Amino acid sequence: MGNCILVSPRVLESENSLDLLEIMGNFSYDDSNMTFLDYDAAPCHNQYCPLFQRVAPTFLAITCATAILVTGALLVALAKRPHAWGWPQSRALVAQLAVGTGLFAALLPPVAVGIRQGWQLGTGLCRLTHLLWYWSLFAQGLLVGSGSCSTAWCRWDARSQRLAVAMWAGALLLATPAALASGTVAGAETSCLRRSVDILSPVYLLHLTLCLCLFLLLPAALLVATLAMPWLRSGWKLGISASWLFFGLWVPYGMGLTVDFLLHAQLLQPTCGTFEHFDYVLGLSEGLGVLHCCLGPAALLAARLCRCGAGASSSG
Repeated sequence: MGNCILVSPRVLESENSLDLLEIMGNFSYDDSNMTFLDYDAAPCHNQYCPLFQRVAPTFLAITCATAILVTGALLVALAKRPHAWGWPQSRALVAQLAVGTGLFAALLPPVAVGIRQGWQLGTGLCRLTHLLWYWSLFAQGLLVGSGSCSTAWCRWDARSQRLAVAMWAGALLLATPAALASGTVAGAETSCLRRSVDILSPVYLLHLTLCLCLFLLLPAALLVATLAMPWLRSGWKLGISASWLFFGLWVPYGMGLTVDFLLHAQLLQPTCGTFEHFDYVLGLSEGLGVLHCCLGPAALLAARLCRCGAGASSSG
């Protein structure tokens, strides 16, 4: 596991990016990956790595515990009043979203341990972790998208069951490039990296394209469709808006991935300021996205309680 070091402002970026899931890869500015160019400039200081290693495990542990509690409360609410959930918060849709956030939360403990102690579970489990991580994200994105623009989840019948199978199978297929692009790298401690291949390799470019479609293009298309179709806006306030928190939390990370690719592909000129600060921006944006596993179920549960409270008030 590499260390943060002092470099010149003209230093080129390292091969691996610093991002939360690089198990979180995290310590990309390694001596072996650095190219030093001495232009008598003052060195740049990147202190992201040690800060990340101190803060990330605790953050992930708290997020995981909160997600388990909130998702459990959501599942209890679904079980106790199964017929109280109607479109756009149908029981079938909310239950699947809870499964997605539960799967995501279950991955946080091994990720936290990998950050603290180094990845010790081998390359196979590293790739499996990335596969499940992105399977959960793609499944949730597809579920939120389908729930926003159709009434297919109003009933749990043969049609919705086929749709559910297609959604989860499709999400697994979309997550496969993430597993193929990931891998372990040996250092002082072994790291499990989100990207262990070249930045321009076909498998990583495919993974990046799919992520940008999920985090940026899909929410943009759904927003345009919602604004253009009045019937979609009818359930916006309490229903769809709660599910859309998923996109709101991940959009910044999608933008960060775009800039990260441009920097690593040298389509944007790296500067000292970029080297010192961009890792913080990318790490914070992914941390914001990770919060979806606890804030998402909480928003769905709150929207349900508000809707029940409004119904009770109107009937009274």
